[in-house]
Amino acid sequence: MHIHTKKNEEEVNKQEQQAETKQQEQPTAEQAPQGTEAGTEQTAPTASPAEQLAAAQAEQIQALQDRVLRMQAEFDNYRKRTAREQAELSSYVTSEVVNKFLKVLDNFERAEASMEKATDGDTIKVGLGKIRRQFEQTLNELKVEEIKAAGEPFNPEFHDAVMRGANPQLPDDSVELVLEKGYKLGDRIIRHSKVKVVNNS
Repeated sequence: MHIHTKKNEEEVNKQEQQAETKQQEQPTAEQAPQGTEAGTEQTAPTASPAEQLAAAQAEQIQALQDRVLRMQAEFDNYRKRTAREQAELSSYVTSEVVNKFLKVLDNFERAEASMEKATDGDTIKVGLGKIRRQFEQTLNELKVEEIKAAGEPFNPEFHDAVMRGANPQLPDDSVELVLEKGYKLGDRIIRHSKVKVVNNS
């Protein structure tokens, strides 16, 4: 009886050891391999320093490209806006100038109408003189000045020599005769004076 009991105890111990061994061989939820139900989360591989540097450089290049594109778009918009403003300004200035000279044209038309009825040449001369003075006043309002030429030393910046001739009463390279008046607006030459220049040599 005693032998039988001891034998049973040995069998029980053996079964318990086998059960513990099987339990140790089975992986726990914490030890489960990646890809199983218990270990679905996978750790992303760490990039090498070279890969990290390449990625950073690619981001910088993309940022620079985006900045260049934005600057190009802004410059294009500025160019179009400036061209539009210049066109509007030019149109405005032209209309203002034309409006001033229309008054002179009106007086020319009135003078033509009066010439058909007038019999006195002096009256016509007085009328034309008034129109000329009005024209000069209009130029003055526009800040347009006549270029001085007669008797002045020849200056190619203001004068265009279309003739040359001797005149002992005047020094060489001086303007003897103005064939066509020149005009300027500030420092900008609108039209050079066409002149005859003295050449005594």
